[in-house]
Amino acid sequence: MDLLGRLFEFVVNHYILASLFVAFLVAILVLESKRGGSKISAQGAIGLINRDEAIVVDIRDRKEFAEGRITGSVNIPLNSLKSRAAELNKHKDKQIIIADKMGQHSAMAVKQLNAEGFTNVARLNGGIGDWKASNLPLVKK
Repeated sequence: MDLLGRLFEFVVNHYILASLFVAFLVAILVLESKRGGSKISAQGAIGLINRDEAIVVDIRDRKEFAEGRITGSVNIPLNSLKSRAAELNKHKDKQIIIADKMGQHSAMAVKQLNAEGFTNVARLNGGIGDWKASNLPLVKK
């Protein structure tokens, strides 16, 4: 019996287990899509930044920011984002791209900015780690 036939037989014999798997898979996909806004690739971010249509908000701490940052990015650490969100009001008409170290904390920042009235906010997919892995430049000061 081929693999597809065996899979079909398993699903028929264990329909409750298969149904739970599908339900969990759908729940994970829905949760991930609502988790923290849309994601943008490093290449997509470059295009928006170069056309002056986007501002990068780096939510890493000051030390990590000083070690290397995307040109023109604004550093507002995640723990002070809520209190400093007003600093971004002048950029409300632009796409805001949230960058963190590896992409794990940017969803929280997107939610915080959405709660403050910012609607055009996206996460940098993979964060600064993915930016470096793509051999894209970081500036130091």
